[in-house]
Amino acid sequence: MSHVSHAYDAVIVGGGHNGLVAAAYLARAGRSVLVLERLDHTGGAAVSTRPFAGVDARLSRYSYLVSLLPKKIVRDLDLDFRVRGRTVSSYTPVEREGRPTGLLVGGGERRTRESFARLTGSDREHTAWQRFYGMTGRVAQRVFPTLTEPLPTRDELRRRVDDETAWRALFEEPIGVAIEEHFADDLVRGVVLTDALIGTFADAHDPALSQNRCFLYHVIGGGTGAWDVPVGGMGALTDALADAARAAGAVLATGHEAVRIDTDGRAAEVTYRCADGQGVAAARHVLVNASPRELATLTGRTPPPPAEGAQLKVNMLLTRLPALRDPEADPREAFAGTFHIAEGYEQLATAYARAAAGEPPAEPPSEIYCHSLTDPTILGPDLAAKGMHTLTLFGLHTPARLFARDNDAVREELLASTLARLDAHLAEPLAECLAADADGRPCIEARSPLDLERDLRLPGGHIFHREPAWPHTQEGTGPWGVETGQPNVLLCGAGAVRGGGVSGVPGHNAAMAVLTGR
Repeated sequence: MSHVSHAYDAVIVGGGHNGLVAAAYLARAGRSVLVLERLDHTGGAAVSTRPFAGVDARLSRYSYLVSLLPKKIVRDLDLDFRVRGRTVSSYTPVEREGRPTGLLVGGGERRTRESFARLTGSDREHTAWQRFYGMTGRVAQRVFPTLTEPLPTRDELRRRVDDETAWRALFEEPIGVAIEEHFADDLVRGVVLTDALIGTFADAHDPALSQNRCFLYHVIGGGTGAWDVPVGGMGALTDALADAARAAGAVLATGHEAVRIDTDGRAAEVTYRCADGQGVAAARHVLVNASPRELATLTGRTPPPPAEGAQLKVNMLLTRLPALRDPEADPREAFAGTFHIAEGYEQLATAYARAAAGEPPAEPPSEIYCHSLTDPTILGPDLAAKGMHTLTLFGLHTPARLFARDNDAVREELLASTLARLDAHLAEPLAECLAADADGRPCIEARSPLDLERDLRLPGGHIFHREPAWPHTQEGTGPWGVETGQPNVLLCGAGAVRGGGVSGVPGHNAAMAVLTGR
C-alpha cells in the first residue's frame, strides 16, 4: 500500500506484540487504527522463524516463553492461542566430590524433595525453597492482577502485598540478602538468583535494585510465576494478534517506517517512509511501540540515557538430545525445563565481576530449554519422527560493551566457551548432536546484544528496552504508566512502566488510556 495519508483515531508506531494488542483493543472499540511497521512482517521480537536453510523447524527466534501475558487479554481479544505448562521447572547439573549429580525441580513434589536431599544431604534446603517460593507466590497473586489496572501508588501496592517480610525482601533490600538468608547451598542460591539476571546486568547485591525488579517480573507471571511454552511457537501469538486486529478493522502497513511525530497535544501527524517514498498519517492519538529512545528521536526530544543489553541468544536444532554425565538424569526431563549451566551463586558473582571489568566471563553462565519436548508442533513431521529437537540457550552477564571492539570475534569466543561449559556436563559433545542444514552447515545461530540492536532496534540490545520499573506510580508517569510529555502520544512498548517480556500489558494499558482518557 502507498500513501496512507488520511486521518485515523490512532496511529501505532511498531507492529510488535504490544502494538498489535493496542490495535486490536482500539479497533474492537470502534476506533480507526493504522499500524506502521518498519519490517516486512509484524511480531517484532515475538516471532517464529525457520532460521536454518531447507530445514522445517519453526523456532521462537528471540523471545521464547510466556509468563506475563494475562489470560484477560487472550479472552478479551478472542485469541486463538494456547500455552502448555512444562512438566519440569529446572535441572541444574553440578559436580560434587568428584561425581556428576544435579538438582531437579519438578516431576512432582516427592521427586523434587528427593533431588534436594540427594544434592545437599538433608531436607533443609527444600523446606527453605518451599517457604521462599510460598512467599513469592503470595506476592504474585496480589501484584499480577494490578498490571492491567491503573497504577497503584507505592503505598497502595505495599498494602496490597500485605507482607512486610516479602516487601522488604523484594522491594527494599538487594535480592542477594533474602537469598543468603533463606538458602545455604551455593547451587540452590544460584538457581534462585538467575531469575533476577535474565536480560539484566547486575550483581545480587546491587544497591540500585535492578536485579530485584527483574526478579519480581519473573516470579509474578499469571499470579503463579510459571513460565509456559507457546503452542506453535511465539509467532502463533503475534499471528493471532495480527488476525484479531485486522478482523476488527485495523490497517497493518508493513514496510512502513515512522520517521517523525509532530503533535500539538490534541492532533498529531506521523511521517513515514515506504517503498513508494514518503507519506503522512494524521491521528488523534499516537501509540509508540518502540523504545523510549526511539520515542525521543521521533518527537525531537532529549533521549534518555542509553540502555545496555546483556545476553547471548543461541538457537540450535539437534538430531537427538545429548546424554548427561549425571546417571540419574533423563535428558527428556533435564532439557524440558530450564537447564542451568555455570549458574552457581559464586560463579554468577565471578562472571558479573569479570564482565563489569570489561572481560568476557571465563565460565559464561547460561540456561537452555527444549521447546520441542513440550510442543512438537514446531517441527515438521519428518523431523519429529526422527527424534530431532530444538534447543534455545540464553547466556547471562554478556553486556553489549564486551562486543563493541569486535562483535563477530567476541560472539564466537563466548559461544565456544558457553558450549564448553555445557559439554562439561554431557556424556557426548553437543557438536555431535547438531543437525546440518541443506548446505551441510551445523544448525546453530548466535545473537549478541549488538545483533539484536541492529535487527530489532532493541536499544543496546536490551530485551526490556531499558531497566524494568517497579509496578507502581513513578515520578512523571500518568495513571497507566504509558504517558509521555505529550497528552496524545503514549508509549505502548516494553519501556513503559510494567513493560518487558511477552505480556501485552503496555499495549492493553495504552489502549485503556485512550479509551478512558479525557
